Amino acid sequence: MSFFDKLKSAFGHKEDKAIYLSGFKKSNDSFGNQLKEMKHEFTGINDSFLEDLTVVLLESDVGIETADLICEKLKEKAEEYPSLSFDWAMSFLLEIMKEIYEEVDDKPIVYNETGTTVILLEGVNGSGKTTTAAKLASMYLKQGKSVAFVAADTFRAGAIEQLAKWSEKLGITCIKGRENGDPSAAIVDGCRYAKENNIDILICDTAGRLQNKQGLMAELEKMNRVSAKEIPGAPHNTWLVLDATTGQNGLSQAKIFNEATNLSGIILTKMDGTAKGGIVLPIKHVLQLPVLFVGLGEHPEDLRPFDLDSYLYSISEGLSDAG
Repeated sequence: MSFFDKLKSAFGHKEDKAIYLSGFKKSNDSFGNQLKEMKHEFTGINDSFLEDLTVVLLESDVGIETADLICEKLKEKAEEYPSLSFDWAMSFLLEIMKEIYEEVDDKPIVYNETGTTVILLEGVNGSGKTTTAAKLASMYLKQGKSVAFVAADTFRAGAIEQLAKWSEKLGITCIKGRENGDPSAAIVDGCRYAKENNIDILICDTAGRLQNKQGLMAELEKMNRVSAKEIPGAPHNTWLVLDATTGQNGLSQAKIFNEATNLSGIILTKMDGTAKGGIVLPIKHVLQLPVLFVGLGEHPEDLRPFDLDSYLYSISEGLSDAG
């Protein structure tokens, strides 16, 4: 059984398969269909094929470093299996993509066993950070956990009120920072509220200003310091929210944030709105950060825990049926 057949078989048993297929439809229309077109000209894994494959990978935002590695590994497979068919070449392609993602073990999500788990959400304006905070809260509430917000994005106009409105809809408390005030003061207030009220999950919506890297670094370091003083081990998770439609620009943002703070994972939003789903691979390969959640639609339940096999199948669905 080929790797693609194994993916297909496993995907058939996934509860959220419809959400994955819908969310990655644009990526499949681009990546999957372009690969299908290559079948007509396929005469083996030669230089011409690898050049065409590189173009497809780059157009999907896999990035040159990761694309080169994929082609290098596929070339090695061709040397091992000289008379490889197109279907097997595609199966090996997906298997290599999986291997590259899994080269570095994922950092697990950390939960505080003895008190409040503090999650810092970072990301530039427009990344979908505040909406993601609401979707995460909805997910944890469904799991039976108590949740509170900290509105620590004190610099973006309207950010505090936007999160406060979500808190009203969800029936949870939002600790508000003062507009243009010190975001760390809001973090302290939030941590103290969480301790006093036995809150399980404290989601902190922080500012994401990239104009001044040193300022950003100092601001985030202070948030880390004051939260750890209030709750040992905090922040337990620091997640960067990236707009998937920004592609390689998003990767550049992630590099800056990763240098400024100790990121533990990435949340990719608006994945359903882009044909460039390949960004998942360089995030892990270049930054060695796991993709933890993907936004595959507007509804709260459309924020899904990232599943590598479901992702690979969704972007390549129908590939084995190429005519």
